[in-house]
Amino acid sequence: MSEAAYPPSWYAASAMPLPQQPALEGALEDADVCILGAGYTGLSAALDLAEAGYRVVVLEAQRIGWGASGRNGGQAIVGYGCEQSRLEGLLGQEAARVLFDLSREGMDLLRARIARHGIPCDWRDGHAHVPIKPRQAHELRAGIVEMAQKYDYPLQWWDRRRLRDELESDRYLGAVYDPASGHLHPLEYAFGLARAALGAGVRIFERSPVVELVRGNRPRLRTPHGHVAADFAVIAGNAWLRGVAPELESRVMPVGTYIAATAPMGEDRARALIANDMAVADVNWALDYFRLSRDHRLLFGGRASYSSYPPPNLRGVMRRRIRAVFPQLDDLPIEYLWGGYVDISLNRAPHWGRLAPNVYFAQGFCGHGVASTGLAGRLIAEAIGGQSQRLDLFAKIPHAPFPGGRALRTPLLVLAMAWYRMRDALW
Repeated sequence: MSEAAYPPSWYAASAMPLPQQPALEGALEDADVCILGAGYTGLSAALDLAEAGYRVVVLEAQRIGWGASGRNGGQAIVGYGCEQSRLEGLLGQEAARVLFDLSREGMDLLRARIARHGIPCDWRDGHAHVPIKPRQAHELRAGIVEMAQKYDYPLQWWDRRRLRDELESDRYLGAVYDPASGHLHPLEYAFGLARAALGAGVRIFERSPVVELVRGNRPRLRTPHGHVAADFAVIAGNAWLRGVAPELESRVMPVGTYIAATAPMGEDRARALIANDMAVADVNWALDYFRLSRDHRLLFGGRASYSSYPPPNLRGVMRRRIRAVFPQLDDLPIEYLWGGYVDISLNRAPHWGRLAPNVYFAQGFCGHGVASTGLAGRLIAEAIGGQSQRLDLFAKIPHAPFPGGRALRTPLLVLAMAWYRMRDALW
């Protein structure tokens, strides 16, 4: 696929082309629902709503899957960006259990959509969280017991020797292996959702940034060259939302994260590197995460940035991080290097709900959006259809704005992250 419409990445270079959709010109007054954002959340809600008989319009500022949905690490993990203990503290054990079971439903929905719509997105089963420090190993093993006792969720502990059978690295002390999680080609999955939505009658307009949300009995989303009026609006802009809903923007922080794709290493070498083709992530605050591509590259992510600029010497930094995990790959050059934003909430819990009785939103996926975005879209569609109980539970999670406003929130977060990186290094 031509990369011109998307930031250069291995995903953009390897995805099956999707025809460009028109830009919005003029007024549309016949929609039941208008959705801002053609990423996983918006497309998932659009698909469910169209299949329920609603007339749905999606407005996308760039191209389908242009943001985090088309650039992320591809790791689909049960759960949310925060630990279950955080949800227990915010809502109590019973509600936390319901939320966790919903995250499992989100994973089932992801798999079902891939199968039902024949989405060629390279799905692979299996994910491992790996500790580097003894403290981390102890916490992970305790977490396995807690997840089994409180949440009836089976996880496997692999000691160092067992992990070494699957992963050709001496860096880690073991692994928590989850066979129910996995990984995929993010942009191909976004394209697959879009094809399904278009087939269900959804109208998608690309190159149509929303510049204003006009609230009222029939909310209106205005673009530079037109507007859409509908009975309901859905805001699914996440980290790229700008000036449309300030009360949402203040409650998430766009954080840059980066991915390198090496040159292909060949099938035999790739199978020796990660024998079972699982995805892997360490448990540092500033984590590394990696997996194999279908053409036997290593896709390696990490190195967060809290400004709008990539870190200096990013290629050299990524090479050093890869070498720390896989010194045997020192001969492999990096052929692709790209980044994007994830939307982090202050408590790292999902931020989903309503701005008004007819305006819905979902954000705050905190790097765990591959599966939970589909769940968010489904719950919003249910609420528009009159069944809001499940979305209402998420709306009860309290969310505070980042301190400091636009001017100071980034420096304050940088200081906090420096503390967590020091903690990772010392303990």
